[in-house]
Amino acid sequence: MLAAEQLAGRVADIVGEATRSVILHGSLAAGGFRAGSSDIDLLVVVDDGISDAQAAALEDLVRGADVGDATGIDLHVVTAAAAGAPRPAPALELQVGRYDGSSVEFEAERRVAAAPDLITELSMARADGRALRGAPPAEVIAPIPAQWVISRGRHWLTAWRSLTDDTENAAFMVLTACRIWHFAVENAYCSKSEAARWALRRDSSLTVVRQALVRYERDPAAVVDERGIAGLLDLVLRDTATT
Repeated sequence: MLAAEQLAGRVADIVGEATRSVILHGSLAAGGFRAGSSDIDLLVVVDDGISDAQAAALEDLVRGADVGDATGIDLHVVTAAAAGAPRPAPALELQVGRYDGSSVEFEAERRVAAAPDLITELSMARADGRALRGAPPAEVIAPIPAQWVISRGRHWLTAWRSLTDDTENAAFMVLTACRIWHFAVENAYCSKSEAARWALRRDSSLTVVRQALVRYERDPAAVVDERGIAGLLDLVLRDTATT
C-alpha cells in the first residue's frame, strides 16, 4: 500500500490543481492482492484533460516507480465528464501499463476517443475503489449499467476462444473468465482466487480452474489444459448469454 500511496502523491503533483481524484482499485483496494503477481491499479479523474507534457511525465513516472511487492502498474486517466456521464466506450485521456516480467513490459496510449475496456475500470473503481487523493469514487464516477460490463466481458471471452494455445496467459484467461461469470451472476466484483473458488462451487468438474489456481497461487510452471480453457469459455458464454 505504501507504494500506491507514494505513486498517487506523485501523480497528483504532476496533474496539479486539475486532479479531481486518484482512486486505487483492483486487488489492493478490494482484497486479493498477491505479492509477486498483482498490479497497482489507479484511476485518475481530471478536470478537462492533461497536456502532452503531463502525459509524458506520467509515463516516465510509471516506468521508474517503485512498485514494492506488486508486479506492475495499470494507470488510467479520464476527464470528469467521461467519468460523470459514462457511455459504453468512454473517452480515455491516457493509459499507461507496466507489466514486469511479462512479454509486454510497457504500453501507453493517449487520447483514445472510444475505449470500451475503460467501462469496466470505471465500474470497478466506483464499486470497490478507494480515493488516495481527492473525492471519493462515488462522487466522480456515475453508476455503470451492469450489462455494459457483462457485454464487454463476453467480447473478451469470444476473442480468447481462438487464443486457447496462449500458454503465457492461460491462467489469466481462466481466472478472468471466472470473474466475468461471477459478476454476471452475482453483480459484484471479487478477486481472481475468490472467483475461481466460486466457479468450482458452481461446477466442481472444472479441472481447468483448479489448474489455473495452482499456477496463479503456487506454481508458475503448472500446466493449464488448452481444451479445458475452451470448455470453460464456452460454458461462461452460454451462462451469461441471457444475464
